[in-house]
Amino acid sequence: MENTQNFSDELNENTINISQESSEVTTGGVNFTSILKKIRGGFFFVLGYMLSPLSWWNDLFFNLPVAYGFGYLCSLLNKDLLIPCAIAGYWLSNVAGILLMQAGVVDVFQNQPQERNLKKELLMGLASSTVYTLVILALIQLKILDTPDLFPGS
Repeated sequence: MENTQNFSDELNENTINISQESSEVTTGGVNFTSILKKIRGGFFFVLGYMLSPLSWWNDLFFNLPVAYGFGYLCSLLNKDLLIPCAIAGYWLSNVAGILLMQAGVVDVFQNQPQERNLKKELLMGLASSTVYTLVILALIQLKILDTPDLFPGS
């Protein structure tokens, strides 16, 4: 009876191991799930870099059109919302860029699957973007960074 129980336990362990291994798509030692995750992570990283404040040239091609589009949509509700919502859209596009970069890096460099805390990642990205924005505002207020005069007659 004990041999039967041991055989049954061993069979259950083998069944669990086989089902865990079959959840990963592998062919010839190549793990396609891992490769697709790394490709997705790379895509998120590049898209995030395009939207993030880390690239100096992205504003003209990515962030400002996104910000203007967001401001324009808000101005359909009230015409006075164009500039404030464009500023908010610009900030949100930068936050989205940093969050996408963070998600991409985790997908590319994290080898073992771990439980991800989306709320914590979102709050960390939001906090780092806010700190970045406040540092830039402080540098502008202290006249360390110079900004162009957008409205010279005002």
